[in-house]
Amino acid sequence: MINKIADSAAQALAGVRDGATVLIGGFGTAGIPGELIDALIEHGARDLTVVNNNAGNADQGLAALLKAGQVRKIICSFPRQVDSYVFDELYRSGKLELELVPQGNLAERLRAAGAGIGAFFCPTAYGTELAAGKETREINGKHYVLEYPIHGDVALIKAEKGDRWGNLTYRMSARNFGPVMATAAKTTIATVHEVVELGALDPEAIVTPGIYVSHVLKIERTATQAGGFKKTA
Repeated sequence: MINKIADSAAQALAGVRDGATVLIGGFGTAGIPGELIDALIEHGARDLTVVNNNAGNADQGLAALLKAGQVRKIICSFPRQVDSYVFDELYRSGKLELELVPQGNLAERLRAAGAGIGAFFCPTAYGTELAAGKETREINGKHYVLEYPIHGDVALIKAEKGDRWGNLTYRMSARNFGPVMATAAKTTIATVHEVVELGALDPEAIVTPGIYVSHVLKIERTATQAGGFKKTA
């Protein structure tokens, strides 16, 4: 019997090794798998390459992982926000490497990894510093930059509902990078707020099929304040 429901976050993350490339879903604070990030900090894997849309907010979630000194490199689109002081300090002190990728390119490089595409040409970033050292080509009178897929050893994503086979649905903007990251990683771990019986999810509504998911972890709903952070007592 296929049952991908994990007993704990620690169990689900047991296979993460030092030096792994970790894809972490989320758009700002929307859809951030906070419980899995906290568990990864507790797990202690180091020298990680992390892929995310941004580089963390305040001292929570991804920023806490950076602050713990477990990340060697981050690949993202928006590393700096008003509360990205953890990233700022690490980057300016030379303790964190940054690969800046335009947001559309980031999504497409992840999708390409899941689709088995070896590389693709994209016009974004042509003629800028982001294209330095990359192959370019003129196609039908337009200039393009060759981009390569981003493959992950593990993906940490947040979904809304899931079943024991790993089929997932998402809630609104919490969906963001989750579906493409799930296809791009060797191991995908998803948190869900609700575990449903097989057949309860409309096949037409399933966004991430279970074949892409390794572990499902049920978490409780947590009230958040402005900015998406957990409310404090």
